[in-house]
Amino acid sequence: MTNLSRRGFIGSSGLVLAGAAAVSGRSAFAAVPEAPTMTEAATQAPLVPTTGPDYQPVATLNGWSLPWRMNGDWKEFHLVAEPVVREMAPGMKANLWGYNGQSPGPTIEAVEGDKVRIYVTNKLPENTAVHWHGQRLPNGMDGVGGLTQPHIPPGKTFVYEFQLRRSGTYMYHPHSDEMVQMAMGMMGFFVVHPKDPTFRRVDRDFVFLLNAFDIEAGSYVPKVNTMTNFNLWCWNSRVFPGIDPFVVGKNDKVRIRFGNLTMTNHPIHMHGYEFKVSCTDGGWVDPAAAWDEVSIDVAVGQMRAFDFVADEPGDWAIHCHKSHHTMNAMGHSVKTYIGVNKKDLAKRIAKIAPGYMPMGSNGMGEMGGMEMPLPDNTLPMMTGFAQFGPVEMGGMFSVVKVRDGLAKNDYKDPGWFKHPKGTVAYELKGQKLGEAPRATSPDSGVKSAEWRAKDPRKPSLGPDGKPRPAVKNAHSDH
Repeated sequence: MTNLSRRGFIGSSGLVLAGAAAVSGRSAFAAVPEAPTMTEAATQAPLVPTTGPDYQPVATLNGWSLPWRMNGDWKEFHLVAEPVVREMAPGMKANLWGYNGQSPGPTIEAVEGDKVRIYVTNKLPENTAVHWHGQRLPNGMDGVGGLTQPHIPPGKTFVYEFQLRRSGTYMYHPHSDEMVQMAMGMMGFFVVHPKDPTFRRVDRDFVFLLNAFDIEAGSYVPKVNTMTNFNLWCWNSRVFPGIDPFVVGKNDKVRIRFGNLTMTNHPIHMHGYEFKVSCTDGGWVDPAAAWDEVSIDVAVGQMRAFDFVADEPGDWAIHCHKSHHTMNAMGHSVKTYIGVNKKDLAKRIAKIAPGYMPMGSNGMGEMGGMEMPLPDNTLPMMTGFAQFGPVEMGGMFSVVKVRDGLAKNDYKDPGWFKHPKGTVAYELKGQKLGEAPRATSPDSGVKSAEWRAKDPRKPSLGPDGKPRPAVKNAHSDH
């Protein structure tokens, strides 16, 4: 794994607690494992297992997998909850909270039946705890601060121990001041691979989490009390064009897994393929019951996975199908001027604001191709270029790049697809076509209505010019 550094050993003393325990002097805790950290925002190579059961490791979109050590028959991991700086896309960074240098934190990978011991060191300014979303485990290891364990105070290390009872797709996130800590970016993926390495095996396995932030232009810290009005819709705390592509070889069997920790549902749509829904957070979908989709909705707190065979080469879009989720900041206060001729207005505004540019009369696509000055530390609503021009997207958008001849573990961006001759949509040129004939709509026989705006503050007037009496109805007392 590249761009990986070490923190050194962290030790402390404390009481042995029921459930998640503070680090004690017991022999099992005599030496806390190192806590690797990552600052690189690019997708790191999958962490291929060198010992133990075989499995296909996952590739975390714009992320990495957490290394572990074996201590007897325990697989030991070390998470550090801490403030982090995350580049959301080139030109914008955010001050978030996360784990081991990033938001989201590193993906935890293990195998069904493994006994895992996860050390959690708190370097936040407040208490925390970690919930292992979807896992079956002893109640005292479930990670709900105050309910199943004491909160982890700043500067302390707690230990979670449990055996992985079933394979599947899971998450981890705080259950301590959850609203603030998750809004600040604290979350991570947890993949439990099947004990049988041939069970539902794929060639490439991608994972990412859906999260969202409200960060005003020029600022660096999310507004944690926002419930609906987010301006940055992210995959793994990244937005397009900062989201890496999914690079796959032609005819690879591919799995894409994702979890939703935003405040709304997301219909994830992939172009060019139908796919099989293969796994939810409740477990694997029986192959006989798996169904074909081209879009799959994921509700808040849910996980979904789908499989497909990459037999159609090309650069295929993958995105949330809520249109406002494929744009970045700067959007909520922009007025709609479609159809408005602002030529005369622009002249008057330019006298007091030299350089003013009227935009939006013909839609917002023109913004995708313009390089305009922006406030510090923010992004345009739509940005990113491909081989044919501006993509006019942002937010939850990426590309599945299917290529022939890729090596098994080659995840490097292969560049833009070279289309075979005659396979790209083209402009019709040559002889000018006549106007297409149009049929006249049939007369409905209903007279057109005359609509007038009524000021609710003024009474309705009768033919004599005097106010009409109020009409009492069933809702008058509401």
